[in-house]
Amino acid sequence: MPRLAPALAALILSAHAALAQQSDLTIALQLEPPHLDPTSAAAGAIDSVLYSNVFEGLTKFTETGAIVPGLAESWEISEDGTVYTFHLHEGVTFHDGSTMDAEDVKFSLDRARAEDSLNAQKALFAGISEVTAPDPLTVEVQLAEPDGNFLFNMAWGDAVIVAPESIEGIAQQPVGTGPFAFDRWVSGDRIELSRNAGYWGEAPALEHVTFRFISDPTAAFAAMMAQDIDAFASFPAPENLPMFEADPRFQVLVGSTEGETILAMNNKNGPLAEKPVREAIAHAIDRQAIIDGAMFGQGTPIGTHFAPHNPDYVDLTGLSDYDPEKARTLLADAGYPEGFTTTLKLPPPSYARRGGEIVAAQLREIGIETQITNLEWAQWLEEVFRGKDFGLTIVSHTEPLDIGIYARPDYYFQYDNAELQELMAALAATSDPAARSEMLKQAQTIIAEDYVNGYLFQLAYPTVADARLEGLWQNQPTQATDLSAVRWSE
Repeated sequence: MPRLAPALAALILSAHAALAQQSDLTIALQLEPPHLDPTSAAAGAIDSVLYSNVFEGLTKFTETGAIVPGLAESWEISEDGTVYTFHLHEGVTFHDGSTMDAEDVKFSLDRARAEDSLNAQKALFAGISEVTAPDPLTVEVQLAEPDGNFLFNMAWGDAVIVAPESIEGIAQQPVGTGPFAFDRWVSGDRIELSRNAGYWGEAPALEHVTFRFISDPTAAFAAMMAQDIDAFASFPAPENLPMFEADPRFQVLVGSTEGETILAMNNKNGPLAEKPVREAIAHAIDRQAIIDGAMFGQGTPIGTHFAPHNPDYVDLTGLSDYDPEKARTLLADAGYPEGFTTTLKLPPPSYARRGGEIVAAQLREIGIETQITNLEWAQWLEEVFRGKDFGLTIVSHTEPLDIGIYARPDYYFQYDNAELQELMAALAATSDPAARSEMLKQAQTIIAEDYVNGYLFQLAYPTVADARLEGLWQNQPTQATDLSAVRWSE
């Protein structure tokens, strides 16, 4: 027996070394991207895989929501606030080995703001009047007027830098500058990335990353419990979180998101075009019942389209408190004493599918019948977001500080208010923090008092992971799964 001790010790040391040296990661998400071009689609699932992993912008979000340098190491802003001069990092290359320089930045910004641009957030670039590249490491962006949000806008996934040489195949073969390079996509199952050996910044600890797509909450629970996956970001079965918390193999991180979960209403669809009807729907909704029933208590009630953790948030939940009797009166006064029927089209996430059943039951109590249709994500984008063919839908808007969408009459819920549009234009031209804060509070109040949508809750962000993993984002200031700092503990 004593002669076996050295061998046993060696085996133990070897096992520890193997754990310490582990450099691959399998992480699951619920939604699979429809394609892999973050600059031409509204699907946040694209950014969930690619943001800060494969693609980078001039600036970027940290886990706290702060804006920090990305591909631009520094910048200057002209005294009048209309010219931004970006100085790029030297030695940056795309994954295909080509150099990333000022001409690529110019191409990316010009493409995003072009008349035929398919960028889902084209409004982010509307204020740009000209982009020039005086030398390979310098980019000058001329704005038509000052924009206090410009550095913030450049951190969005829609503003990542791409190259003209690889743009044709970007939807299937993305080529970026990030710490991980795209390897392959097995549709319906996974996307594989590998460490970018030529990365300009700090090399990531992980060598190989696999994103698995598991839409069913029951399957998500089984895969995690069996440790077939190492982590599940935005875990879709909140009722199972206590089981993981009690198991020493796992850690549970519960953070906040920018995800305003709303019962979106088509403001140009039949009865929903009338404010009293939208107000009636808002009063028919019991937010806490939805949070408890669909999210098992995970979520913060909201009364407007703004994140409660933002210092400029105004609690307007009282404007749309749960009051079914008031809702029935509003409907009757609007000419719908017997109610009406409309559609409720639901995308795949569990907050929508589970929440939709509860919302339908609550609306039925005041006489509104809903025809529920469960859509896959690509169908939802086509029918609801682009086609505007819906009455009601439930979706979480995960873009940061995105109240500006209410100033876009062609946006999918089709809200058209000149007062708000003027206010948001003034906000964009204002850099004074106090003035901006006041304007943001006014904007929240306008849309809440107009009952543009039914405001439900701020989406929580639970992640279940192997207890040995470090560096995962707990919060989600933008829809992203940034793995650049993730490592296995020794």
